[in-house]
Amino acid sequence: MPNNNEDIVIEMQKVCTRFGSQTVHTDLDLDVRRGEILAIAGGSGTGKSVLLREMILLQRPTSGTIKLFGEDTSTLTDAQSHRLRQRWGVLFQHGGLFSSLTVRDNVGLPLREHSALDSETIDGIAEWKLSLTGLPPGTGLKTPNQLSGGMLKRAALARAIALDPELLFLDEPTTGLDPTSSAGVDELILRTHALYGLTIVMVTHDLDLLWAVSDRVAVLGEGRVLAVGSMDELSQHQHPIIKSYFVDQRAIISKSKVRPDVPAQEDTWRAK
Repeated sequence: MPNNNEDIVIEMQKVCTRFGSQTVHTDLDLDVRRGEILAIAGGSGTGKSVLLREMILLQRPTSGTIKLFGEDTSTLTDAQSHRLRQRWGVLFQHGGLFSSLTVRDNVGLPLREHSALDSETIDGIAEWKLSLTGLPPGTGLKTPNQLSGGMLKRAALARAIALDPELLFLDEPTTGLDPTSSAGVDELILRTHALYGLTIVMVTHDLDLLWAVSDRVAVLGEGRVLAVGSMDELSQHQHPIIKSYFVDQRAIISKSKVRPDVPAQEDTWRAK
């Protein structure tokens, strides 16, 4: 894929992030290319979630430059930030759906906030988005607490794509799911990417997911991006932190898999 300014959706240069005396990022550089699935990986405490929050304008870095669709986020007015946020969707780690609303109303909420469509049209679009994620008819009339973990992820994705975004952020999309549901999320991400042709940025610890869907993976460590590449490239990387990360994550997955004669437990099969 060519690498020029028109192909860069997110550009981060010399980003530093500090919380008091704690330094999370130091001179971090990262580009996200249009149309790719970029995953952000790394050990606990490397600042993956912090980086995601900076990308979606939930917090500002201490210093450095972040450009979204070519716009410097440090110079945006509130109105410009509001307009920019409508160009992406976010699937939060635990879904982030409102328990007091039906699933259909949750999915339709962005449309009610950012469009002049009538309620009947919004309900129809919400049902359509839910069907695109593979949820059965009638799911929209349920509340989030009536859904399984896998169904909740799909409903949250339906809300994230409600406004037909150009950019989609996924925060630990397989956390807490059993193997079958996790594999379903893999397929769902690929299908959504193909259907909309959008750019996807994903934070995950899940090596299976990294192998299955990512075009490139950025591995964080030492306050910066240690390397960016395909999983084939990174699995052969000689940096000690990167080598250790892949070995440790495979050990976690191996130890947490259940023997065939032992019933699987949905929330313990994967150690996140």
